[in-house]
Amino acid sequence: MKLFIASFLLVVFTSCKPKATLKAKHISNVEIITLLEDSLLNVRALEIDANGLGSFALSNGKIGGILKNEFEESARLTFELKHDTIVPNFRALAVTNKASFVLGISSPTLLYKISKDSLKLVYKENHPKAFYDSIEFWNDLEGIAIGDPTDECMSIIITRDGGETWVKLNCNNLPKAKDGEAAFAASDTNIKIVGDYTWVATGGVSSRVMYSPNKGKTWDVYETPIVQGISTTGMYSIDFYDENNGFAIGGDYTKPNDTIANKIRTTDGGKTWQVVANAEGPGYRSCVQYVPNKQGKELVAVGFKGIDYSSDAGNSWLHLSDASFYTIRFLNDSIAYAASNGRISKLIFR
Repeated sequence: MKLFIASFLLVVFTSCKPKATLKAKHISNVEIITLLEDSLLNVRALEIDANGLGSFALSNGKIGGILKNEFEESARLTFELKHDTIVPNFRALAVTNKASFVLGISSPTLLYKISKDSLKLVYKENHPKAFYDSIEFWNDLEGIAIGDPTDECMSIIITRDGGETWVKLNCNNLPKAKDGEAAFAASDTNIKIVGDYTWVATGGVSSRVMYSPNKGKTWDVYETPIVQGISTTGMYSIDFYDENNGFAIGGDYTKPNDTIANKIRTTDGGKTWQVVANAEGPGYRSCVQYVPNKQGKELVAVGFKGIDYSSDAGNSWLHLSDASFYTIRFLNDSIAYAASNGRISKLIFR
């Protein structure tokens, strides 16, 4: 039964073609259509695959998908994963053309691969400090997941064989973590990949950007001016429009209205960063994404305090809604899916 459900899930994720991109000028409002609502939902892991189909993973070990046909669009839970008596808290999800991957946050770390004909545990880490935050793939064979330090560096595991095996990088090959430097499992957007380039956002007492130009083979690290200094501060989300232009957002979730130094931008591939919209809204947000096909000028940020939009690369922002969301992914330049505590929604930007 598990193999049948896993196969069904993968087919759901990859069976339909995306709709044509809708043309839009500057966004002025957002329509929110609830696809699934349940008080037990807690969703921070959400992805849209190459065919425009969505998938999501929950903190209670459940997996779901966004189903579409010409008559209906809805989000549905499809099955639940357990390891012995352990129910994984899934905060990270990745989808390739061959499989889907869901990653639990804490010890024992559990990483599952779901393909058309199998459902298997491909990585397990037992360490009292293990806490994984995000997962992404460069291609169908090579992927990366990152987590908090268990030794003197950020935890990074990499696969080169389609997710069948994962190897944890030695701290000798990574930048040394600073005291109190970790990452946030808030929206599964700590990692951004553009081609072979990879950026990883850390947070906490120290909040920096780790950078690899070659799919995780070598690493540099860059300082940022984002608010930091205590365990709840720093970058919660990072996105890049291309290899040069990037944006990160965060703040302090315990002080969500604070707007000082919580939004930063780079134009040189992450080497240097500048604070933008300082002392202006939005405050703390857990996820930021570039609007597709807008030349890196338009951004949307979400958090439990609402949805905000910028048409000028983050210099100024328009508050669109007070609706609470943890994470968002764009289908095209007018439609996105967003998830939070209690619901999965379709967002239509106009």
